Amino acid sequence: MDTTPRRPDGPLEAIAKRLLDFDTLETTVTSADFREVAVWSVLEALEAAYEAGRRSAPPTKTVCPACNREIETRPL
Repeated sequence: MDTTPRRPDGPLEAIAKRLLDFDTLETTVTSADFREVAVWSVLEALEAAYEAGRRSAPPTKTVCPACNREIETRPL
């Protein structure tokens, strides 16, 4: 297991604080790095992280096969 400290992503740390009651996602290599978390809280945090990533995705530009014009699509 890699215990190299790394800087957590801002949105992920915000989700961890809001939904999992973590003070930080920084690795301390102490017992503070280990917690018991309810599975429904993990599910809620994963869904929030997925949604944050989906919303941050840039639009994709492509050519419409029906009208041959350039269109922009975004994830739902």
